[in-house]
Amino acid sequence: MSLKPALAPPAVGISRCLLGESVRYDGGHRHQPALVAALSQHFHLVAICPETEAGLGVPRPAVQLVQQSDEIRACGVADAELDVSTALVDCAVRHRAQLEGLHGFVFKARSPSCGVGSTPLHGEQGEVVGSTSGLFAARVQAWLPRLPLAEETQLVDAAACEDFIARVWAYYRGE
Repeated sequence: MSLKPALAPPAVGISRCLLGESVRYDGGHRHQPALVAALSQHFHLVAICPETEAGLGVPRPAVQLVQQSDEIRACGVADAELDVSTALVDCAVRHRAQLEGLHGFVFKARSPSCGVGSTPLHGEQGEVVGSTSGLFAARVQAWLPRLPLAEETQLVDAAACEDFIARVWAYYRGE
């Protein structure tokens, strides 16, 4: 009689600030202990911070997404000449193989790198003209359109969290 090896749990990416790591632009975090505990019961969590992994320091100048002609750029709030768009996109490209090995991702809402449809989009005069996805999250969405994605704000409701967990398991099984 042979024993089958246990399958590794699904791997789920998560924004590092949600794990309590002080990686945000202001040196802070957005720890979500209840969410992390719930997800850790089911998944192997893979911490990713596109901004620090793109080489941006902590603390760092705040950036916002700005519509410039036909493209969206991540530019400084205080210094509009600061543009970290290329660094964020390059970070996504470097992580593509790792991202393709994930079975889900929990992003930080409203982030210029990680928001999923909730990030304020500014016009060139600074006015809010809509909302969009952060530059890193947008690449993940484009490359892996079936990958279960959520923002932490969407998972505070127990039923929504359970639904996300079920979607990750279905993706893991290839359903």
